[in-house]
Amino acid sequence: MLFLSEKLEEKVTELSTETKKGETIKMIVTLTRELPSSSPVCTQVFNIIFKKILKKLSMYQIGRNYYNPSEPVEISQHKLSLWPGFSVSISRFESSLLFSADVCYKVLRNETVLELMTDLYHRTGLATFTQACEKELLGLIVLTRYNNKTYRIDDIDWSVKPTHTFQKRNGTEITYVDYYKQQYDITLSDLNQPVLVSLLKSKRNDDPEVRIAHLMPELCFLTGMSRQTVSDFRVMKSLAEVMHLSPLDRQQQLARLADDIQRNKDTRYELESWGLHFGCQKSLTGRVLPSEKILMQDQTFQPASAADWFKDIRTCRVLSAPSLTKWLIICSNGAESVIESFLSCLRRVGSSMGFNVDYPKIIRVQDSPASFLRAIQQHVVPNIQLVMCILSSNQKSCYDPIKKYLSSDCPVPSQCVLTRTLNKQGMMMSIATKIAMQMTCKLGGELWAVEIPLKSLMVVGIDVCKDALNKGTAVVGFVASSNPVITRWYSRCILQRTMTDVADCLKVFMIGALKKWYKHNHSLPTRVIVYRDGVGDGQLKTLLEYEVPQLVSSVAESSSNASPSLCPTSRLSVIVVRKKCVPRFFMEMNHTLQNPPSGTIVDSEATRPDWYDFYLISQMARQGTVNPTYYNVIYDDNGLKPDHMQRLTFKLCHLYYNWSGLISVPAPCQYARKLTFLVAQSIHKEPSLELAGSLFYL
Repeated sequence: MLFLSEKLEEKVTELSTETKKGETIKMIVTLTRELPSSSPVCTQVFNIIFKKILKKLSMYQIGRNYYNPSEPVEISQHKLSLWPGFSVSISRFESSLLFSADVCYKVLRNETVLELMTDLYHRTGLATFTQACEKELLGLIVLTRYNNKTYRIDDIDWSVKPTHTFQKRNGTEITYVDYYKQQYDITLSDLNQPVLVSLLKSKRNDDPEVRIAHLMPELCFLTGMSRQTVSDFRVMKSLAEVMHLSPLDRQQQLARLADDIQRNKDTRYELESWGLHFGCQKSLTGRVLPSEKILMQDQTFQPASAADWFKDIRTCRVLSAPSLTKWLIICSNGAESVIESFLSCLRRVGSSMGFNVDYPKIIRVQDSPASFLRAIQQHVVPNIQLVMCILSSNQKSCYDPIKKYLSSDCPVPSQCVLTRTLNKQGMMMSIATKIAMQMTCKLGGELWAVEIPLKSLMVVGIDVCKDALNKGTAVVGFVASSNPVITRWYSRCILQRTMTDVADCLKVFMIGALKKWYKHNHSLPTRVIVYRDGVGDGQLKTLLEYEVPQLVSSVAESSSNASPSLCPTSRLSVIVVRKKCVPRFFMEMNHTLQNPPSGTIVDSEATRPDWYDFYLISQMARQGTVNPTYYNVIYDDNGLKPDHMQRLTFKLCHLYYNWSGLISVPAPCQYARKLTFLVAQSIHKEPSLELAGSLFYL
C-alpha cells in the first residue's frame, strides 16, 4: 500500500527506473480510493507519521512510548536513572482529530545484569547459583544502551561465552568479543560470562521461524524496579519528587513538545508535506457531580478528605459487624512484646465501631514458614472464625503458603500483619482501626453505604490477569453485589488456560451470582450493570462477540428459570473501565492550572463520536496530576440516562472498604482486581467456595 498526500493526475500511473546493471524496472501505481480524514486507516497513517516525527527529535521507542536518553534524570543515591518521555496518540474525537500526549518516565537501574549475577553468586554460592540466576532474571526486561533497545530475558545459555563465534548475516563467522569491538567500539571485560537469550517477535504473523538474540550480561541494564525497591519508602519518595508533576509543570512539558515539533526543521517539513499543522490546545467543558453522604449505622457524614473519613469511621458504628469470639494469633517468639498493646487498641477501636473482639488464643512458633503452616494445620478447628499471623518479614515464601492453605485447602479468613507494623507505637490506633476494618469485611460485615436511588440493582466487577507462576494461565476474578444497598459481595475466581485476556467462564459466574441474589432477596435484580476492567480499545470487538453473549444468555436463562411474575427479565449493561488513558484534564483558576475537583465528568468533545463513553475524575490529587478514568458503555439494555449512569459510577467509587476515601474505579472493579492479584501472585489455585460470601482477599 502506498499513501500519498496529494492525488496523482492519472488513475493509473506508470513509473520506471534503471538499475546499475542496465535493467529497467517498471512499477504501476493504481488509485484504489481516497480516504476521508475520519477514516480509521487515515488515523493509523497519522500515527505512523508522528512515529517518524518523534524519531527525528532523537527519541527512542520503548514499548508504546518515546523517551529521550540524552536528558536523563539521575537519582544517584538509589542507583536509578529516569528517561523522560511521552505517550502520544492521534485519534478522532467528537468534533476533530486530536493529538493527545502525556508525560511519562522510564525507570532504569544503573546496575548491569552481570553485577546482579555477581551479587547473587556471593549470596548463594556455587551450588545454587544457576537456579538463583534463572529465578531472578527470567522474564525481566533489559535495555542495551549501545542501541537503546529493550529485550525480554527468556533463557540463559551457560554453554556460550563471549569468545565463542556466531554467524553474521553475510555468512562470516565472528566472536562476540570482536563483534562488539567492531560494531560499537565496546571491549568486553568478563570473558567467562554466559549469554542471555531473548526470543524476538516476528513482524509477520505467518513467519514460523523463531529468531533469537544473544546478549552480554555486562551490557544489559535492568529496567523497572524490584519488589524490594518498590517497598522502600525512601526510593519511592525520591521517584515521586521527579515523576509526580503538578498540572502546570505537566502542561509546560507538553507545550514544549509541541514547540519542538513545530520549530525543528525536519519535523516541520514532515508535517507540512502531509498538509498537517498543530491547532490550539483544546478547551473543554466539564461538570462536577454533587458530593455523596456516607451512611453509617447511627449517623451520616460528608467527609471533606480521606483523613476526615478515617476519623469518622473510628468514632461511628459500622452498618453490621459479627462478633469475633473464636480466633487465633500465630506469632514468632520475638513478637510477644507488641501483641498486648495491639490487642488493647484493637478491642478499644472495635468497641467504638460496633465490632466486638474477644481475646484470642495465642500460639508462639519458630520464625520459619514451615512452623507457621504446621501451627495452622494443628490448631485451626471448624469453629475458628479467623486466623491472624504476625510475620517478621513480607517474604513470599512465608506469606504465600499461609494464604494458599487458608484460602483453598482449609477455608478460613486470614489476616497477615508484619511485626514492624505493630512496632509503630505512635500509630497504633490508626493501624488497629485499619486492621479492624479488614477483619470486619473478612467476617462478612458491612462498613458503610451511600444512597442508591435505583432499586433492585446488582453491580458486577470483572478483572483478568496473568498468573505469575503458570505461563499461559489467566486468572479471572468476578465480584457481584448481593443486596440492593450494595454492601454485601459474592466473589469467585477461576484459572483458565488461555493466551488472551478474554474470559470464558462468565456464564458460570453470573448464574452463581444471580442465585446468590435470589437466595437473599427472593427475586432477581431488575438491573445488572457490569464493569469490565483490564482491556484496551483493540479488544472491544472481542468482548462484544465473546464475553457479552455469555452475560446476556446467563441473565436470560436465570430469568426463565425463575417465576416470571416475581422475576421479570433482568436488564443488562456492560461498561469497560480503563484506568490508564492518555488524556489529562486541567482546570484553569486564578491564572494558573489546577487539578479538577472530585466528581468531575467530561462526556463531550474528548469522547469518541460512535461510542457511549465518558471520563470521571473521582479522586482528589494532593500531589502531581490527577488521572481520569475512562468508561465505555459497550452494551446497554437498561436505558439509563447518561447522567444517571455517571452518578451511579461515582457512587460506587465510595464503596471500597479497604480504603476510607474515594478510589479511582468503581468498588466491584477494585475488589475483582484485588482478588485476581492475590490468586495470581500467591494462591495459584481457585479459592474455596466457602469464602465466596466475604471479602477474604482484602
